[in-house]
Amino acid sequence: MDPLLLGAIVAISTILVLFSGVSVAIGLMIVSTGFLLVFDGLRSLELLPEILFGKLDNFALLSIPMFIIMGSSIASTRAGADLYEALERWLTRVPGGLVISNLGACALFAAMSGSSPATCAAIGKMGIPEMRKRGYPDGVAAGSIAAGGTLGILIPPSVTMIVYGIATETSIGRLFLAGVVPGMMLVFLFMAWSLYSTWRSGNKELLSSGNYSWKERFEILPRVLPFLLIILGVLYAMYGGVATPSETAAVGALLCLIIAMVIYKLWNPKDLWVILRDSTKESVMILFIIAAAGVFSYMLSSLYITQAIAEWIGTLDVNRWVLMGAINIFLLIAGFFLPPVAVILMAAPILLPIITIAGFDPIWFAVVLTINMEIGLISPPVGLNLYVINGIAPDISLKTILAGSLPFVACMILAIVLLCLFPGLATWLPDTVMGSAL
Repeated sequence: MDPLLLGAIVAISTILVLFSGVSVAIGLMIVSTGFLLVFDGLRSLELLPEILFGKLDNFALLSIPMFIIMGSSIASTRAGADLYEALERWLTRVPGGLVISNLGACALFAAMSGSSPATCAAIGKMGIPEMRKRGYPDGVAAGSIAAGGTLGILIPPSVTMIVYGIATETSIGRLFLAGVVPGMMLVFLFMAWSLYSTWRSGNKELLSSGNYSWKERFEILPRVLPFLLIILGVLYAMYGGVATPSETAAVGALLCLIIAMVIYKLWNPKDLWVILRDSTKESVMILFIIAAAGVFSYMLSSLYITQAIAEWIGTLDVNRWVLMGAINIFLLIAGFFLPPVAVILMAAPILLPIITIAGFDPIWFAVVLTINMEIGLISPPVGLNLYVINGIAPDISLKTILAGSLPFVACMILAIVLLCLFPGLATWLPDTVMGSAL
């Protein structure tokens, strides 16, 4: 059978299996095993255990559970609320300080936790009621938090970037640095739209907050600064050549647990058990998807599907930006239905040869891909962050939350356009800190 036709059949089969409701990892295993049995016979099954467990035999994977523990220990405390309150007190005299505080808190908490839903929950519980109480439109209040939560998969340390790095054998350190400037750019675009939307509502009182004394501003800092210092310490250790990403993540996880116990009195063994239990569940889920995706990639390669697609793309007489536009549309659609980790692991083996042939930088492409995944987090039908916000503020309808999120989707699309026009936004910092990859 023609590999391209076979690839189309594999794609349709994968979509149908995943839509049946099975977990992503199980779905990938079913599709991979089925096609290998049909086209390679029973002998192909002998290699599956070796491929499955061999994909997990990677020291870099240790950083995933460590960063998840790091984020869970932060999310289980009042760190999000304290971070929000600290920014609100310090930005009180800035026009639109409250909405800026929320987005700033989302960016910082996302950097500490690396989790979009956790960011939405932690900052939204404080920020949404406060903004609504002061008269901010429901769409702005809900949409800004939903969009701000997506920054968790872009601003380092990001589990999504780690997964991309492992799937494509790309430097995780470079990927982390590549997400910094685009992440800050998204924060700025989100803030600009929120301020404009608030100003357009015609209520100028919304652009001013209450007054706080200098004592009130400084008294909350001891609760927030330790976590921020850990983030800076993690990044310094990683880029200063002190430790590998996995070693750095382990130290960061331990320090976050200690700070949660010392500052937030998280001494109860049951609370600590919940952190470790939930972190283990999430880590196993991600690692199982990685292992299953390894089998899926082997199936695509064994049946010559990946190579055939790359060769076919190479023969197309189209502008490379037209090709990139088609890839972005594909990623957007995939992100509407599947979690970011699943999309990356399924698409990376196919897309990496294509973008390399087209002359695109894999580090730059990682940022573009991640922003596409961010859009999926606030877009139906899945839109995980939309449901998290609806759970926090059930009296705000999903329709209102979605309407408030759509302008932020436009901001993300604008960010992708800017990255295409100015690729240095993603590549400048990694090249400056770590030297040119060429």
